[in-house]
Amino acid sequence: MTNTLAPTRRARGTVLAAAPLTIMAAAIIAPSLPAMREVFSGTPGSDLLVRLTLTVTSLAIAISAPLSGIVADRAGRRPLLLTGLGLYAISGTAGFFVDDLFLLLITRVGLGFAVGGIMTAVSTLITDWFSGDRRASFLGLQQAFASLGGVVFLPLAGVLATVSWQAPFWIYSVSVIVAIFAITFLREPVRSAPAVGERERTRLPARVVGVYVLALVVTLAFYMAPTQLPFLLEAFGSGPAVVGAVVAGSTLTSVAGALVFPRLRERFSPTAITTASVALMGAGWLVIGTAGTVGQVVAGLLVGGFGVGLVVPNLNLRLADLAHPAHRGRVLSGLVAGIFLGQFLSPLVVQPLVQGIGIAGAFTWTGAVLGAGAALAALLPNRNNGKETR
Repeated sequence: MTNTLAPTRRARGTVLAAAPLTIMAAAIIAPSLPAMREVFSGTPGSDLLVRLTLTVTSLAIAISAPLSGIVADRAGRRPLLLTGLGLYAISGTAGFFVDDLFLLLITRVGLGFAVGGIMTAVSTLITDWFSGDRRASFLGLQQAFASLGGVVFLPLAGVLATVSWQAPFWIYSVSVIVAIFAITFLREPVRSAPAVGERERTRLPARVVGVYVLALVVTLAFYMAPTQLPFLLEAFGSGPAVVGAVVAGSTLTSVAGALVFPRLRERFSPTAITTASVALMGAGWLVIGTAGTVGQVVAGLLVGGFGVGLVVPNLNLRLADLAHPAHRGRVLSGLVAGIFLGQFLSPLVVQPLVQGIGIAGAFTWTGAVLGAGAALAALLPNRNNGKETR
């Protein structure tokens, strides 16, 4: 047993309110990237460094998430969440006040530490509270709220970026409101201590490591949207407000995918859902790569975003089922690390492809690789399919 007391409605609402602060934290400044490139054009290597202001946050999350998992298991979920929310507000809004590119990168690292703590705390609280179908349903709801944050915050960031490239940094201050609710309504769940054998077991099962790797690859591909699309859309003559609205399109269908996930989980195996998710992403990226209009780019994002909405709660649920309650923070923090390491690596891995065949070509080839991978997974016999948890 984990927690014998059901969470209150306000506690559940607080956790769901924290979810939007995580996935899209780095991408909030995506509409500002073209303007930032102009502002910092005198800084050596500014073209890559400006992109890194978005993704260095993801590297900091990936590095700090395992430590956050240890803190969650030892000190508790609530203290970790409150600390993360406070740091989120301070480091996030600090970007408004700095005018040095390297100092800006430092504040983005602090934001990453905050998100690593928040995301680990939220995921472990949910898996502490629920089991079975209720766990699948609430994990889907968590992903829907996280994606909904993109639907709300990215267009808002685009509008604010038309005023000033620094204005979107004020969006990070919303974490103060969530922190107030967490202090008031959230209580630490009761968790069982590990048995002696469980306490001594430190090696991760191969299935857990496989989930981490899959999360990294999928996120690496998906994060081409906020890091590359602003420049592709700029070539179409789109301004910051349009960029914010278009990139938000992927998060709009992520909400739909996450809400549909619990029903699909009742009928299909985790492997089947993951395969379909990757196939949808591949199809969406192929559409973007061959697009001739902004409308076609949006269509591709809608398809790919639906796939992401399915895959994240699916992987979360797989890990929650595999992890002992006393180690759940550490196991789930590995998924956080995989997701955000993929975000950080995305512009670095894709940049040579962009330089060689252009942004559109990079989307086309990435979509083809994802589609081929999904087709191969569907065709290969799955010896473990009958053993998977449904």
